[in-house]
Amino acid sequence: MKILFLGDVVGRAGRRAIAERLPALRARWKLDFVIVNGENATGGMGLTAAHARGFFEAGADVVTLGDHAFDQKEMLSFITQEPRLIRPLNFAKGAPGQGVRVFADGRGRKIVVAQVLGQVFMKRPFDDPFATIEAALKPYPLGGQAQAVVVDIHCEATSEKMAMGQFLDGRASLVVGTHTHVPTADAMILPRGAAYQTDAGMCGDYNSVIGMDKAEPLRRFVTGMPKGRFEPANGEATLAGVYVETDDATGKALRVEMVREGGRLSPAGP
Repeated sequence: MKILFLGDVVGRAGRRAIAERLPALRARWKLDFVIVNGENATGGMGLTAAHARGFFEAGADVVTLGDHAFDQKEMLSFITQEPRLIRPLNFAKGAPGQGVRVFADGRGRKIVVAQVLGQVFMKRPFDDPFATIEAALKPYPLGGQAQAVVVDIHCEATSEKMAMGQFLDGRASLVVGTHTHVPTADAMILPRGAAYQTDAGMCGDYNSVIGMDKAEPLRRFVTGMPKGRFEPANGEATLAGVYVETDDATGKALRVEMVREGGRLSPAGP
């Protein structure tokens, strides 16, 4: 199975890049399944229903969220109506929506998509992501109930993301980090067959500070004083993420590649 995961979409520039580039990528690379992290797509904070629909129209099969999952209040109701949205399993007890779900590609092959939030350096305490994801994936062993399992680990610390990759090796086809918006150069296949990358990066304008217009972040770093709100940078965006090919019989990864398409980063991919 050919799977593409695209990192955090930031603002209008990221949305525009998805709309303009994803349909051609899906056709050119003959992708079977596409997952997009969309939690910063609306003004850099959260996701609206209209912007989620735009991702699905462009070719996304699933959209994952993150710690900003419900910053846009309409998501509280929309996520209950749209099964293709995945919020973190350990966001909060009673949160609407689902953190793990089984989907099917065009050939009927089953793909499990799940997301968890990390605990290290995050602004609020979340439930243990390791115990949470272990319980969630127990019904879906690789090579059994699912032909592929993809886990989005949304957190700050690279060590926590790496630990999650090792923890799920042999139980997931792809473990990929999101949240920090900077792509890491460590795409690999772990010993028991899980593809892994510490951070997929963002789909946004890299002439920025993690997707935000440079002026206000620079002012705060230099002077320690805020003057305005953060606004997403709106120059040409790069699509960043990870591409993986999996074996249908075992669910293990056969190939993994970093993806950088357009914008300021060098193009790469299958």
